[in-house]
Parts: sequence; C-alpha cells; structure tokens
Amino acid sequence: MKLIADLHTHTIASTHAYATVTEMVNEASRLGLFSLAITDHARSMPGAPGPYYFESLCILPEYMNGVRLLTGIEANIVSYDGEIDCNDTLQHSLDWIVASMHTVTLRGKPTVEKCTHAYLRLAENPNVNVIAHSGSPYFKYDYETVIPKFAKEGKLIEINDSAFRYKKDNLPNCIKIAELCKKYGARVCVNTDSHFTHTLGRATQTLKILQEIDFPEKLIVNANTDTLKAYFKEKHISF
Repeated sequence: MKLIADLHTHTIASTHAYATVTEMVNEASRLGLFSLAITDHARSMPGAPGPYYFESLCILPEYMNGVRLLTGIEANIVSYDGEIDCNDTLQHSLDWIVASMHTVTLRGKPTVEKCTHAYLRLAENPNVNVIAHSGSPYFKYDYETVIPKFAKEGKLIEINDSAFRYKKDNLPNCIKIAELCKKYGARVCVNTDSHFTHTLGRATQTLKILQEIDFPEKLIVNANTDTLKAYFKEKHISF
C-alpha cells in the first residue's frame, strides 16, 4: 500500500516550514502522487500568513506538473465550542479544510469533556474535510463517542505520520483511533504534515501500523485514486 495523495502539507508561507508551493508540487509529481493539498496555518498560529494569502490561492492552477493541487488551510480550533479561525467566506472559497487543536491557539486547560464537546460541534461544520492529528494525549477526547459522529458526518480522520516521527507519545492514541475507525467504518486519510519535501508522501510508519491492525484499505481515501475521486465527487471537488 502507498499514498496517492498527501492532504496536509505546509509551505514557506507557514514560517516554520521550508519549501515553496512549486517545490512541494514537483516532489509530489516525482513521487507519482495524484493530488496534493497545501494547507498552511490559519491566522491564530504564530508566524501564519495573513488572510490575503488564502484569499489569493485561487490564482494557482488546478493542476501543476500533473498533480491536482488543492488550495487549503489548516484551521485552528480556537474554542471548546468547535469554532475555527477561518471565516465562512474563506471556508467556501477553499478546496480543502483541515482542522486541528494546538496548544498555542486553543486557550484554557483542556479536559476530555471539553475536547469531546469541541469535536462534536466541529463535526457539524460541513466545510471541514479533515480532523487532523487528534491523537495528542494533551487534547484527549472520548473516542468512542466522537468517532461515530465523525463517521456519520463524513469527516476524514487523519492518521498523521509526523506522530510516528516526532511525537511518539501520540502513538498509542493514534492506534486506538485507527482501531475505532475500523470498528465504526470511519474514513481516514494518512497524511505526512510535511513542512519540507523530504517527508512528503512518505507515510511508511503509519501504513505499516495500519497493515498490522488489518485496517481496510477501502477506508483510506488517499490509498486509492478511485476512492479519492469518489470523495472529491461527494464534496464537489473538481479533478
């Protein structure tokens, strides 16, 4: 099994990442990826680009070097009511919205109850495609309650390979989340969260773990071009 798309990546517009859009696309093309989502950080993240950056992403072509380029954002969940720092107009103008929790953008000490509430509310936002790197022990939530809700609302639950590379304390929770996605038929996407080209599309650790738990490939939207195209059709994303 290998990825045919990487749906959570960053460029130098996020000032702690180190490659341009062109460099990321060229690497995706070299790897034979069908699609790439550029999802730089939204405004609440220190060093994030301003609103005009995201409003201007429409100037990028749909295809670059044979790769379907999705214009996107990694929106921050900024309240325990599931609010994100991406206004309605911008949500409708972008191809792809990843939503995640970060310690520097979500104020107030988290509890399982508060994080569970936040994710249940976020699940009701029809514009959010991906729930990103939710395996953090700091932002732990009630997986048994939330994952069926994500499945019902058609959210893609990300299994983020950076957890296997840099955040080993997330690993047990990531495995538990994957097992419950399998149990409830929730679709996932395996992403790298790449901040440079050397990790783009290379989620080898995650794919190995998913194979070990016999995770159904049909539930991994970016492991098969037909599955991803079906998701694009569902969300009215052209290809």
